[in-house]
Amino acid sequence: MSRTRASWDEYFMAVAAQVATRSTCDRKHVGAVIVRDRMILTTGYNGSIRGLPHCDEAGHQLENGHCVRTVHAEANAIVQAARNGIRLEGGCIYVTASPCFGCFKLVANAGLVRVVFGEFYRDERIFNVAAQAGIELVHLPPPPQLG
Repeated sequence: MSRTRASWDEYFMAVAAQVATRSTCDRKHVGAVIVRDRMILTTGYNGSIRGLPHCDEAGHQLENGHCVRTVHAEANAIVQAARNGIRLEGGCIYVTASPCFGCFKLVANAGLVRVVFGEFYRDERIFNVAAQAGIELVHLPPPPQLG
């Protein structure tokens, strides 16, 4: 029986989707995986500041329609690398939703050269800045749900 093997992008995006299941903000579950040379370096999901109550415990802290209690998945993946002394330069980040502009700036300054995202989320500025900075953006929509 023949099977279709997932591409590397599909594989790492599936890992990011699994990481998103750890998210503690029910407004949006986002997962991120940073990879270099086909090896996972770090992961991150959106959740509160380490040691503080999460949205699913204390509720949302909304400002201008956005929950500011959470640290975004991309930022948490980059912070995990910093905490563990992992160099990200030349890597790729897989994220279930496209980065907000603030996270995109972190991605760029971390030296990541490729962003693969699932759902497009709000901020068109990333496309122009990515082109200027030489960062490849790839939209990889999630596969249709079975069932």
